[in-house]
Parts: sequence; structure tokens; C-alpha cells
Amino acid sequence: MKIIFLSTLIFILFTGCKKDENLPTTYVPVNEDSVGYNLLLIGNSFFRPYAEKLDVLANEAGFIEHNNTMITRGGDNGRPINFWNDSLTQEHLEIKSTLDNGNVEIFGMTAGHDTIDRIEGHRKWINYAIQNNPNIKIFIAIPQIDFPADWEQRAQEYGFSSIQELYDYFVNDIIHNEMVDQLRIEFPLTKIFTIPTGWASVNLDQMNIDNELLDEISRFGPSSTSLFVDNKGHQGNIIIETGSLLWLKSIYNVDLSTNTYETGFNTDLHNLANNIYISHDIEYKN
Repeated sequence: MKIIFLSTLIFILFTGCKKDENLPTTYVPVNEDSVGYNLLLIGNSFFRPYAEKLDVLANEAGFIEHNNTMITRGGDNGRPINFWNDSLTQEHLEIKSTLDNGNVEIFGMTAGHDTIDRIEGHRKWINYAIQNNPNIKIFIAIPQIDFPADWEQRAQEYGFSSIQELYDYFVNDIIHNEMVDQLRIEFPLTKIFTIPTGWASVNLDQMNIDNELLDEISRFGPSSTSLFVDNKGHQGNIIIETGSLLWLKSIYNVDLSTNTYETGFNTDLHNLANNIYISHDIEYKN
């Protein structure tokens, strides 16, 4: 059943949208003089909200030279392989132009992939990126599984007892073991890490079911008061805020326990994002 899962899961995901070298870096306290990274971020609608919000969070955390070139397209078009194959589009040319400038420090992509060769798109972009950016870091953002109303049914169909088990399997067995590990073999001098953004959706949804949120939140509805804004599972504000804090922690290693950014919610989203980061496999952290 797991083999079947590997070959079919991609069609229902992301349509909205040497070991020592990969250990976490030492934490440096943030201050007003902190120098931000120059980032290139490409993805779809399950990637874009966090890339956008990261600008606000990084600036408020004191990273005054944080710079983000963000290039996004909807659905499958936002996957690395589609950006690469559509070689005559403005987006493809803009990604290459940004990399050609030679000062990109972090290149982030969505985990969306093709079933024939899961890392084809990531491989091509990394190979292109390191030509003029030899010290570049790569991260792969792992979004949620779409259609949250069907999460439990889908988990059971693929032999799991819960959405938590299904998503954990997706993060660790598919993205980490079958994609990141392979990319690290091919690019041993390049730092590659992951951000499991989808845990924000999964955990907040479970907290809402268990009445553990300190805000009045619906599962579906307006972005300001709901987890998801549509059946596809596009994120409401509370998920975006949590996922973006996870990005801030994963990219800049900001201490979320002392970060003063106001999320607009009573629920402690800083703590939730920090717990997701802590639970993330250390070998796949920045």
C-alpha cells in the first residue's frame, strides 16, 4: 500500500499550489544591525503567503537588509519542474536573471514534484543556481495536503489512522528520504534543508477540533476567522501567521519565545510554530 501511495500521492498534493554538512547553524541573537539574507523564493498558492509574510517578520525582527525576490504561479505551474520547463515565460527568465546576478544566499522552492522524477525540477534549478552562487543554501517548503475536509478519509485510504500519520510519512519518507537525501548526494557541498509548513495547518485544525484555540475560528470561511478559505484548503490568516513564524525560525533562527511580532490572535502562535520547529528532524534544519 505504501508503494501505491508513493506513486499516487503527488496527483492529490500541491495542485493549489554528508550528514555533518546539514546540521543546524549556531544561533546568533537578533539585533538592529543584523544583516538579512538575499532570498529567491518560487512556488504556488500554498507557498506564496509565507514568502510574503516573511518580509514583514524579518524586518520587524531587525533584519534591515532582508531582500526577497518572489516569483509565484498557481497550481502545478508553481512547481520547480514547471518553472524550468516553461523556458520562454517571463517567470523562468526572471528566476534565471536573479540567479545570474550571483548574490542569492537562500533559494526556496515548494516540494511539488513530478512522479516520474521527483527531484528533476529541484536538481535543474540547484545546478543552475550554484554556477554563480556557489555558497547558496536551498530550502524546500513542504505544504499541507489539500482538501482538508477529506483528510481523515484519505489517510485511511492509504493505510494510516490519521492525517498526522499521513503527513508525517509524507514529510519524512517522501520529501526527506526520497528527495532531499538524493539531492544531497548529487550536491554534497550545498546546504539543503526543509520547512514543514503543512504542520501549521494540521496542528491548528486538530486544536480547533479539540477546542484548544483561544480564538473563535471556523474550519472554512473568511480568512480572518477561519482555518481555510475554500475546499481546496487555501490558508486563512491564523495558518499563514503560524506558518510564517515557522519560516522565520527556520531561516533566521529567531527566538520565537522573545519575538514581539503581533499575530492578531489570542492563541500563542509563536509557541505553536516553535514546537513544530523543535519536532522537525534536526538533520533537515538550517
